[in-house]
Amino acid sequence: MRIATWNVNSMRARADRVEAWMEKANVDVLAIQETKCKDDNFPWELFEHNGYDVAHFGLNQWNGVAIASRVGLTDVERTFTNQPPFGKNGKDPVQEARAIGATCAGVRVWSLYVPNGRARDDEHMVYKLAWLRQLRDNAAEWLQQDPQAQIVLAGDWNIAPEDDDVWDIEFFEKNQMTHVTAEEREAFSALVEAGYTDVVRPHTPGPGVYTYWDYTSLRFQKRQGMRIDFLLASPAVAERVESAHIDKDERRGKGASDHAPVVVDLS
Repeated sequence: MRIATWNVNSMRARADRVEAWMEKANVDVLAIQETKCKDDNFPWELFEHNGYDVAHFGLNQWNGVAIASRVGLTDVERTFTNQPPFGKNGKDPVQEARAIGATCAGVRVWSLYVPNGRARDDEHMVYKLAWLRQLRDNAAEWLQQDPQAQIVLAGDWNIAPEDDDVWDIEFFEKNQMTHVTAEEREAFSALVEAGYTDVVRPHTPGPGVYTYWDYTSLRFQKRQGMRIDFLLASPAVAERVESAHIDKDERRGKGASDHAPVVVDLS
């Protein structure tokens, strides 16, 4: 079974590219982030026409997550238990469309769009860390309930766990940028300590291996990227991994997302 994750940065703007890539990549399950649309204007027919069941969670023109599967799609869950809401500047907190889970051929797949901290002293950073803590608590409980559970936490984590995961760590530190702070990295490590494995890195060692390149300043052309998209697998899934790769070519050309698809093959 081939599972992939991809932040498409607008499903409607990139529908043709997504459709073409899914056919070319022969993917069985695709976790999608940043669809940037509501349920009623999501391109359901694109997936159905190509033999995929699809579940989408979108509330407005921001965020949005989906899972497309041609090997079954059951027990859909929008948001994880106690997922924190967000309210900026004292506004009433609202739930954001950042997590959706479904079971696909016996594997519980979560498509996750982790909040961007925006700045080290921003309210979004507090929200991001709280969001990750709750995800970690839930993920640890799932394995405590069933150590053999087959679970994949896939998505855009907005964290670069290692210095090699950014093109210039000194640039990030000098400019007080997010994604590389000790607090964010500790939150990512907490998922690993809970029993989940980054199953892509062993097959795509760095440095200089990235999944995201900002549109500005010709970052892609300059090879100035970040590795922030991951598939974290439970032990029962990790032992099934045969190969993994990052489809960097999909970042090329007109109309590309600023992220590349990340792909894992299971026995």
